[in-house]
Amino acid sequence: MLTVASDIEVLAKFGRALADPIRCRILLALRDAPAYPADLADALGVSRTRLSNHLACLRDCGLVITVPDGRRTRYELADERLGHALDDLRTAVVAVETDRTCPDAEAKGCC
Repeated sequence: MLTVASDIEVLAKFGRALADPIRCRILLALRDAPAYPADLADALGVSRTRLSNHLACLRDCGLVITVPDGRRTRYELADERLGHALDDLRTAVVAVETDRTCPDAEAKGCC
């Protein structure tokens, strides 16, 4: 059973991974299918060095894994449930954005 501290650490790592738009794009691409770094870099329009740094972060957060494939290394989500979690989180955020429950949202520019 997970302790509260480890639950918090897991969520913090997930938040750290999602804090960068490029890492979000990588996760969404890998949600659709495993990919090789060179292909991901081309698809996302980033340098291979920059992509490598982001993949290292995602590996450290435990969200992606590497799979040796001959002389190449393929990346994929560490668990298929992450793809569902990303979809759920994305749709939850969209639902919150369209449901402005804060009465001062317009005046204060919040929520």
